[in-house]
Amino acid sequence: MTNKQYLLDCAKTYREDLINNIMPFWLKNGLDTVNGGVYTCVDRDGSIIDTTKSVWFQGRFGFIAAFAYNNIENNPEWLAASKSCIDFIEKHCFDSDGRMFFKVTAEGAPLRKRRYVFSECFAAIAMSEYSIAANDVTYAQKALDLFKNIRRFISTPGVLEPKYMSTQPAIGHSITMILINTASRIREAIKDPILDQQIDESIETLKLFIHPEFKALLETVTPEGKLIDTCNGRTINPGHCIETAWFLLEEAKYRGWDKGLVDMATTILDWSWEWGWDKEFGGIINFRDCRNLPCQDYSQDMKFWWPQTEAIIATLYAYEATQDYKYLEMHKLIHEWTYKHLPDWEFGEWFGYLHRDGTVAQPAKGNIFKGPFHIPRMMIKSCTLCEEISS
Repeated sequence: MTNKQYLLDCAKTYREDLINNIMPFWLKNGLDTVNGGVYTCVDRDGSIIDTTKSVWFQGRFGFIAAFAYNNIENNPEWLAASKSCIDFIEKHCFDSDGRMFFKVTAEGAPLRKRRYVFSECFAAIAMSEYSIAANDVTYAQKALDLFKNIRRFISTPGVLEPKYMSTQPAIGHSITMILINTASRIREAIKDPILDQQIDESIETLKLFIHPEFKALLETVTPEGKLIDTCNGRTINPGHCIETAWFLLEEAKYRGWDKGLVDMATTILDWSWEWGWDKEFGGIINFRDCRNLPCQDYSQDMKFWWPQTEAIIATLYAYEATQDYKYLEMHKLIHEWTYKHLPDWEFGEWFGYLHRDGTVAQPAKGNIFKGPFHIPRMMIKSCTLCEEISS
């Protein structure tokens, strides 16, 4: 089989899986036609096991439904689902201080609020993507306004409760990487200098997490970028790092394949693949310690759904950027392993939590953290990438 035919076959697989499996599963089982928004706590067969709503996923599915509409097919059901999630967000998910909740009831009553701004990031990308799909610039402006609030929340002392005491100052990789993607998604709908500024700032900050002595991108470092030699400080999250790699490659592509960004991204991808790929069983594991000491997290060698999907996207981007055949070989490895272990051929959708050997740890299709985001995002991005590369 030629490389072109392989990519075309993959594009067909991703497209058909999205259209015939993932989106119908969530429209049927997750969409709340009474209160609006989406449920994600569903069992293997799609039956609801908890009506608590993840605010993250109101934004995440709001984004995905519009992203699929914009890139796969103009399905009016998808556009309506996006609008339902955004309407629910605007009606129920903002606190009086402008920040968002983390969990709410089915009807939208607040249950929990956390120190993070991920709810806000996902709501912003949902609004920006919907604005493109609906050709309504007012939602792009809402996304931009929310993004400016996110920056204010992060930069204003006292707005967000610190994660740790001041005895050990630290900065985290997660918020740094997510702001690159948030700004770049909003930029597709509306232009503003603050978006490019944020991406530049995040790229500079990311360099603090890169530690060549370990060939690793760490999750937590001191504000100066130094190693915190504790269990938490030594943690490598290969899935997060691989996700960061494709965010950087996407930005490199936007900048005409900026060589510095391509080199930075592929270095992170190469290192993270080496740390994460399980040479015995295949798949990307959850956590490693940069000194090869025992990991603290009990799920350290499990295979969750989302690192696999990030690796599928990242290897395609790396192949497009470099034309280095090794990245296509890496894509084949992760694509084949993922489709062998994660799809549920009996009830639809994908399993999310596997043991190291690839057997299912628990069969639920969703919870507060797993739902219609990483898997359909991978299918949309990878379908378009495969088609672009093979054209």
